[in-house]
This record gives sequence, C-alpha cells and structure tokens, in this order.
Amino acid sequence: MSDGTLETGQPFDSMAALRLRFVAGLDHMLDKHRALGVYILVLANAAQDASVWQTLGDKLIQRHRDLARDIRLALRNGTKLDAPPDDLLVFLKLMALDLQPDEFSHLQVSAPRRLGPWEVQLNPLRALRPARMSEARVSGIMQPFDADGFHFNKPFLAKETLWQGQLLGKHARLLYNKFPFAPWHGLLAPEPALQHPQFLTPELHGWAWQVTRQATSAIPGFGLAYNSYGAYASVNHLHFQTFVRAHPLALQSLDPATYPLALRRFGDTEDAWQYINALHAAGTAYNLIYDASGVNVVARARQGEIALQAWSPGFAWSEVSGAFSVNSRADFDGLTQQTIDRALTELRVE
Repeated sequence: MSDGTLETGQPFDSMAALRLRFVAGLDHMLDKHRALGVYILVLANAAQDASVWQTLGDKLIQRHRDLARDIRLALRNGTKLDAPPDDLLVFLKLMALDLQPDEFSHLQVSAPRRLGPWEVQLNPLRALRPARMSEARVSGIMQPFDADGFHFNKPFLAKETLWQGQLLGKHARLLYNKFPFAPWHGLLAPEPALQHPQFLTPELHGWAWQVTRQATSAIPGFGLAYNSYGAYASVNHLHFQTFVRAHPLALQSLDPATYPLALRRFGDTEDAWQYINALHAAGTAYNLIYDASGVNVVARARQGEIALQAWSPGFAWSEVSGAFSVNSRADFDGLTQQTIDRALTELRVE
C-alpha cells in the first residue's frame, strides 16, 4: 500500500497485480495501524471475497478482540476514546453482535441471488455504515466543493490509499472503499488537490473513458462507475468507482429500449458528452458505467424526490445497473423481481 507516497507502477496493469496490491494493502494496514477505521475498512473489504477472508480472517478476529477489550477498559475507567464518532459507533454495533470466533463468517457477503435479470446480495456490514450525504435530499446536481466537509484530501485517508501517481497524464489517487458493495471496489479521484466537486467535465469524462479502455484491455470485467451529485454520490469531491465483475451487469446486457430506466449506450466519447451535457443543462441526475464498449448513461430522479425503499438505503450506480445489496436476511429472502421492477420504474425520467 502506498500510505500516500507516489508509486511508479500502474494500478490496473493486470488482474493478478491488482489482486496482489489490493490484498497486500489490506494486510499492511492491519499490521501497521490499530485505528478503528482501519479495522472496519479491512473487515468490510475482506468480507467481500472468500479468498481475502481466508487470508486475513484470523488476524481480523484477533484484532476485534483486542479493540473490544481496549474499549471496554476505557469505558469502565471513564477514559476518553480516541476515535472518530462514526468509527466508534460502527465498532460498538459490531461489539453488540457479540460474535464468537466461528460466527465472524456471518459478516461475509453472500453469493448473489438471481431475480430475473437482477441480482441481490446480503451485505451485513453495509447496515452499519454512516449515511453521510447519501440520505440527504439535495437540490440540483452541483454544489461547490466544501473544504470543511468530507473529501479525499483528508490526511487520515493517506493510510487508506491503495495507489497514487500519474495515470494517463493526470495525478490520481485510488482509495479503498470503506464499505464496499462490488468486487475489488475502489474510489478513483483524479487531480484530488484541485478540489473538483462531483460535477463531471468534458476533460475528465474523456480521461475516464481512456482509463477504462486501457484497464479493460488488461482486466476483463473492469468498469468505472460515476454517481452525479443528486444520484447518491456520498462525497462531493470528484471521483469514480472501480470494480471488476466476472459477469456483466444487467444494464450492460439488456436492451436499453426495454430497460426500466432511461438508459442510453454510447460508443463515441463526444456523443456521450453531448448527452451528459444536456442532462447537466436540464438539472437531471444520472449514473454512468464506463466499460470496454463505451459508456452507459442512466438519467434518473434525484435522491429525495422518490421515497426510499424500506429494503434499500438508496439507488446509486450499482442499483440502477441491476445489482442490489440488502442488509437483512428477510429482505434477501423476500425480495421479488416485481418489487425491484417497480422500484426502478419509479426513478424513471424521460
């Protein structure tokens, strides 16, 4: 892991290299840092993949015991706990689960359940994450960057950085997602020091297109996702989300004409930008999936305009693409294709 230092290698040279870097970074963080936030990040990422869990599971269980012991002792002695409130709350919830060593596997993400074209996964740890701005009702699709808010230049995020360096002519930073919901899930922030808000420009659209083309030539199933402000972007600092899938998302394989949402596919970067720019002019929220064939654009209702589904914290790029994470076993077992069809249709805009 870089710990904030520049690296000469590229982050997406091959799947083998990405996997090695990803797992080694998690292991490094766990060994070097005892902070609650680091533990939560490593735990959530290990829970995404059985092979990663096999590598790190024993260390995670022992670290949980150590941290829980320290917190209990501090609480009994009236000692101030040196941890961000969000991290402390998440860990206290983990402690309340009172998991025995052989029960930690219950935190792992389930295999997907297929419901027609859609897939649903049980992701228990996502239930513990803080909402940040993802549950806020927003106005418009652009807000100025807030240096006092959460952003990717915060010093404490240096230890959560998987890679940073020059990527196709731009300084970029690739961070772990603290609460991942996709395979090999990362946060890719181009030119973070320039403090771009989450509002796409033609230059950064073209950069994302080229990054994806280069990465997919080395890593089949690689994709870049983008949530506009108002489409469940949880951080107002320009970033894309990286993932690698063994099988296409429903959005990538279904006919756009019959998709429940307004879906457009573009194989030309300029045509895609003209459409995205029109969405900007209309103040329409959208989600993007860049892949080997170009970019998929979903125009959709802004967050807060449609009531949240009881079984979902909100529909961002993964959900509008047909891949859903739920937090409870009852929702995982009880969801139907018809329920998902209706929920997606409610977000449709023309």
